[in-house]
Amino acid sequence: MSDRESTPKAGPGTVPPSAAPEARGSAPALPQEALEIAAGYAFAGPALDLGALLWDGDCLPDAQIRIPLAMLNRHGLVAGATGTGKTKTLQLIAEQLSAQGVPVFLADVKGDLSGLAAPGQSNDKIRSRASEVHQEWTATGFPAEFYALGGIGRGIPVRATITSFGPVLLAKVLQLNRTQEQSLGLIFHYADTKGLELVDLKDLRAVVAFLTSDEGKAELKNIGGLSTATAGVILRSLTAFEAQGMAGFFGEPEFDTGEFLRSAPDGRGVVSVLELPAVQDRPRLFSTFLMWLLADLFHDLPEVGDVDRPKLVFFLDEAHLLFDDASKAFLDSITQTVRLIRSKGVGVFFVTQTPKDVPAEVLGQLGNRVQHALRAFTPDDQKALKATVKTFPDSAYDLEELLTGLGTGEAVVTVLSEKGAPTPVAATRLRAPQSLMGPVEAGALERAVTASALYGRYAQAVDRESAYERLEASRGAKGPDELREAATAGERSAGERKAGEHRAREQKEQPSVVEQVVGSGMFKSLARSIGTQIGREITRSVFGTARRRR
Repeated sequence: MSDRESTPKAGPGTVPPSAAPEARGSAPALPQEALEIAAGYAFAGPALDLGALLWDGDCLPDAQIRIPLAMLNRHGLVAGATGTGKTKTLQLIAEQLSAQGVPVFLADVKGDLSGLAAPGQSNDKIRSRASEVHQEWTATGFPAEFYALGGIGRGIPVRATITSFGPVLLAKVLQLNRTQEQSLGLIFHYADTKGLELVDLKDLRAVVAFLTSDEGKAELKNIGGLSTATAGVILRSLTAFEAQGMAGFFGEPEFDTGEFLRSAPDGRGVVSVLELPAVQDRPRLFSTFLMWLLADLFHDLPEVGDVDRPKLVFFLDEAHLLFDDASKAFLDSITQTVRLIRSKGVGVFFVTQTPKDVPAEVLGQLGNRVQHALRAFTPDDQKALKATVKTFPDSAYDLEELLTGLGTGEAVVTVLSEKGAPTPVAATRLRAPQSLMGPVEAGALERAVTASALYGRYAQAVDRESAYERLEASRGAKGPDELREAATAGERSAGERKAGEHRAREQKEQPSVVEQVVGSGMFKSLARSIGTQIGREITRSVFGTARRRR
């Protein structure tokens, strides 16, 4: 008797056998409850294979648990206690996205995701896991680029200018309160209107110092709501921040986040790995910097609506650090960015310990869930467990019991189907990554970084004329008119430089009419270089970030 013939006949409430995955070999028929769950994951289009269904203590390899590729831009959450396998889940998802031509961005906090670039090493555990879940495991390395914040650590340096980072994100990094955050916004506004370009920390410090000096107090009075005392607090915060070695994160050449959207010559998506071990003692900085990268992508990408595959999947590790002590403005900005960036083809996965680490407004946007085991050793743990259970759809499982009993490399999964509806909750034994589960050798990582075509573009920091130099040059001026004249001269030179860049680009490509207008020297000079109030503020995003030179 064939497997199909051994399947129970369809009746009321029974899923037709044709809806279930085809059994392999002589495997026994699935139990009815498992069959109904498996039918929810029998997608017709391209999908990522996560693993096999767990039911009543057994692994059922003929019931494969998957995520439709087209639903990856509906965002997701990977959660679980320390040591339960979250990092390996990221690696598994990243590999399959790359194999299907989708670029991936990962933040490597612990330093063990660089192994994505190297083939894995087979052993008894991997062979056993592959056999259990019917995985055809082959050691495979994937195309990867390695980055480092400000060049601290091994990687292509990733920098942002103060102007593009914006006041909201910078206030988060500096741990300013709500009033100080608003005041920082006024300082950015002042710099914008005066044409004082904020490239690095010394530029912003110079502007604040000028506003609190005897010469600048008259200017300070013209900025509503900004007191000398608050400006002084911001100046001290900047000075302390710079003294901690943070200056290298801000400056030029500023990183073009469009580099994350590249594919390798063989068609696989490039996996961009931001190496963070060297700065893991500064979690607030790197978590906020990740949000800047996402906000910058949101700025630049066009609307594409629903697509058959994402343009990029972005993983935000240690996500709870984004939300700790965050202002309402910051939370609102994250919520809006996550909600809107879906239509630009970007999927965002938050990686943290429990869903309660993510605000409800953001959690409601996350359609795909991979929940690893939770611990319930303390009353707080038990409360978090109950809260996690409530975030899942109704299930045939006792989720409180299940979530505390999952082993390493097992998770509870629910995703969005191809029609956008939640799939049944499925306990899953996950597949093994095919790349190296651990860091590559330090020398190999260094060679990969220096051999990259991007290394020559971003490795060397550049310190051009900006607000600090202009204020130093105008220190002998007697009033704001002379300062304004010096700033205007800087604006003219910036506009001339920008026009020259535009002429060079025109020789290489013929853009559309819209691109000619938006990309023209006049438009960009008005919107970016001239520094007028309208020009600057028109290009600031929900985070207060500003568009950058491309």
